[in-house]
Amino acid sequence: MRRAVLAIAILLPCTGAWAQTARVQDLQKRVDAAPPGAVVEVGAGVYEGNLVIEKPLRLVGRGRPLLLGRGDGTVIVITAPDVTVEGVDVDGRKGGDLGKDASGILVAAPRATIRDCRVANTLFGIYLKEAPGSRIERCRIRGIKEKTAGEKGSGIHVWNTDGFTLTDNEVVDVRDGIYIQSSPHGTVLRNVARDLRYGLHYMYSDDNVFEDNVFANADAGTAIMYSRRLTFRRNQFLHNRGFASVGLLLQACDDVLAEHNLIADNARGVFIEGSHRTVVRENVIAESDVALMIFASASATTITGNSFIGNLSPLALVGRRTDTNVVGNYWSDNDALDLDGDGRTDQPYRLSSLFDHLRGNLTAADLFSRSLSASALAAAERTLPVLDPAPVVDPSPLARPPALRVPVAAGRTPAHPAVGGLATSLAGLSAGLTVLSRGRRRRLTLAEVTP
Repeated sequence: MRRAVLAIAILLPCTGAWAQTARVQDLQKRVDAAPPGAVVEVGAGVYEGNLVIEKPLRLVGRGRPLLLGRGDGTVIVITAPDVTVEGVDVDGRKGGDLGKDASGILVAAPRATIRDCRVANTLFGIYLKEAPGSRIERCRIRGIKEKTAGEKGSGIHVWNTDGFTLTDNEVVDVRDGIYIQSSPHGTVLRNVARDLRYGLHYMYSDDNVFEDNVFANADAGTAIMYSRRLTFRRNQFLHNRGFASVGLLLQACDDVLAEHNLIADNARGVFIEGSHRTVVRENVIAESDVALMIFASASATTITGNSFIGNLSPLALVGRRTDTNVVGNYWSDNDALDLDGDGRTDQPYRLSSLFDHLRGNLTAADLFSRSLSASALAAAERTLPVLDPAPVVDPSPLARPPALRVPVAAGRTPAHPAVGGLATSLAGLSAGLTVLSRGRRRRLTLAEVTP
């Protein structure tokens, strides 16, 4: 009878001032004493020290208990399969060793579920390390803001994990919002990664799906490398600004589909290098310095059914050749008419120009991208072409923007003042134009073509 009472006391949260002190000292003992499959409830309070879970069980917080680490390593380590941790706050005290993967929660076993947790002041947030079938849901991760990117780790780090799920998480102030390496068959839904280096940093991971995520205010929204068969659908790549920033970057990737995404206010919208059979369709790509940056090493690329709105340049082509198929897109700066009313302008739209060629092949050309000299050079080249290494033409551009199922922008005001000024100027100028015929079109802004 005495043993039974002791077991119940270990598993149930205590109450009162004495119990508060006991919980701080004895949480690890309670976890160790619980039988496999038990539910260990943790009441409100502060629990100091690091915790190790070595058996299948559920650790459930009631009243947002805080697990305050020692500041020298990972706060919660999970080494057993089928563990659930939910409803707890984790604080790493801004300490630990980056080289030893110091994390808020480290999972090194299959089928873990981390749900409704808040992690702060840790080098890595939640780390899945050889944890196939694991899930991270509704977690909030905030890094150490005062540290530089090189001094901190990823918010959600997934390594060598087959079949993972990341849903409804928010990551702020870390090095990379979501880092995925050597981890196939994953699903990434409705996450937000902002104010960091890369929203999504990704390599050697095949057959993954990304839907309804937001990657914003970073040096790069995404950097996707060395992977195959990826799908990006209804994501937002927003306000990624810097000298070489990009919304969606694909390098050495095959069979990638990007559709129904909002890619807006980036230095470069979509960047494709060394990738094969990429399909970019029915996206809104808007208010960026360069909408598309495509290297000659990319092959069998298809760009179709997109709306390109208010970009300074539609294309920067790196190299002297391309087999990119660009057809049936809407271009906001295309003034050609649709006199026969078939929904297509009567003239092709030419993307490439001399300045865009220089921009793609001479890095320093970006310094002059908003200058009068750049505009003059582009206009002169259209009148008297002197260099045409690889003309890129949309043979049947859309006369009006299509109705696309893209998400609503998370804050419509562009982060870059020059881009915002350009969009405002274009909108004001366009609003004053008289419609001369059914073929005459008013230039539209991003706000008019997104839901």
